[in-house]
Amino acid sequence: MTAVGWAEEALGLVLRRAGETSEQVGDRFPLYADPADGRWTTTGRGSWTGGFWAGLLWLRAGRTGSDADRTAASAATARLAPWAEADTATRGLILWYGTALAAGDAAARALRERAAKAAVGAFDPALGLVPWGAALGGARLRARTDGVPGLVTLLASAGPEGQAAAAAHLHSHLDLCLPREGAGRPRPAWRRDETRGWTADADPAPGWTRGEAWLLLALADALLLAQSPSWRTDRLARAAELLLTDCAMLVGPLVPPTDAHRPDGPLDTSAAAITAVALLKLARVPGAAWSTACASRAEAVLHRLAQDHLTRPGGTRPAGMLLDGCYDAHGGTAVRHELVWGDFFLALGLAALLGRADLRRV
Repeated sequence: MTAVGWAEEALGLVLRRAGETSEQVGDRFPLYADPADGRWTTTGRGSWTGGFWAGLLWLRAGRTGSDADRTAASAATARLAPWAEADTATRGLILWYGTALAAGDAAARALRERAAKAAVGAFDPALGLVPWGAALGGARLRARTDGVPGLVTLLASAGPEGQAAAAAHLHSHLDLCLPREGAGRPRPAWRRDETRGWTADADPAPGWTRGEAWLLLALADALLLAQSPSWRTDRLARAAELLLTDCAMLVGPLVPPTDAHRPDGPLDTSAAAITAVALLKLARVPGAAWSTACASRAEAVLHRLAQDHLTRPGGTRPAGMLLDGCYDAHGGTAVRHELVWGDFFLALGLAALLGRADLRRV
């Protein structure tokens, strides 16, 4: 089967599954689905994953052209509105990915603008970043790699002030998370103490492959949208190269374990899907030496996910489930499941591969 053939088939399965999921969950948001029967665990407000569900519905509406599907996507996006002013850096994941694919939807655009303005207001100049926040529980003054993707692009959409905040937010996380000696795995989580300053959090620990994928995605976004010297693109490029090499994103397993230090542990297909989208973005950075390698690797990752981890018609489970995603290995939650953000990034990567999604805009 040609690249277009297998990608077309896989995208169709994932988006058909999204339609079935919509019928199952109604006005709630899916989090993860049981690998045995495809039943979803849901949340009423969407948590940090709600934007991926809305984004998946926008991808489905774009494929079908159906007014009903567009209405469903618009309604899911509208239900994300309470997160616009919530105290969490994950509002980038929620409000960027939940609105970026909503072309022509005035309400989605207004929500994104409102969220971007609130995010700029939450930027702490003394810390040089938007704090992780307390909306999802725990200490507010934290910095995590999953608080960077989406928020960089959301901040940057808010004009010159937002662009400056976006660049500072990313560089502050690079200062904290990248190894000081330029070797080893990133440190994905930090906590701010009044007397000791920033100290590393124990969980998630270095080796969290999804955290590395999130950071690569944020770097790829920044390299595509950098518009002023404050972005320091030379440093961003070096950071991307470090992740590509030291985290083996161009030569390691196509589907990594959730913990790089436990190669025999659970896999995380969602980390692979996020990485594939980041690589496709990096392949579009003008003049980058890594473009060909990134494009080739991204296609290989997407093909592996489609061929080996996506359920097919005719089985006992629903077709179109991206299995082997790991929600939380440390807590033992949904360690081999279908994850809504895994579905989203697989669909986005496949759509981009087929020329149906512009990764410079989402």
